[in-house]
Amino acid sequence: MRHYSRRTEEAYVSWIRRFIFFHRKRHPKEMGLSEIQQFLSWLAVRRRVSASTQNQALRALLFLYRWVLQTDVGTIPTVVRARTAERLPVVLSRPEVAAVLGQLAGTRRLIAVLLYGAGFRVGECLALRT
Repeated sequence: MRHYSRRTEEAYVSWIRRFIFFHRKRHPKEMGLSEIQQFLSWLAVRRRVSASTQNQALRALLFLYRWVLQTDVGTIPTVVRARTAERLPVVLSRPEVAAVLGQLAGTRRLIAVLLYGAGFRVGECLALRT
């Protein structure tokens, strides 16, 4: 049997508890693939959880059935998947950059200009001091 960290075990217990309460405290032995599918789809649609959160819930339920109840649930049918958040970069306009740089003076201005204009990383810029 696998060994899981205490944090993972606590997260799994939490997800298993939520699964049971979602299905009005039915025992997991009485449930199967369709209930797992309903729960995971509910997480994605109604609770709007992230894809990684939905995956963690799935892993917890698979652990419950495979290792605790020693039942093979088989392949999980089609489930509404949570969307991975689209991450858009935050970019300042030229006037905004000019306004920020206009507020700086001395060494701090030099560092900011190098970071912005030359594309230096903070560590690279600070290494120039030595």
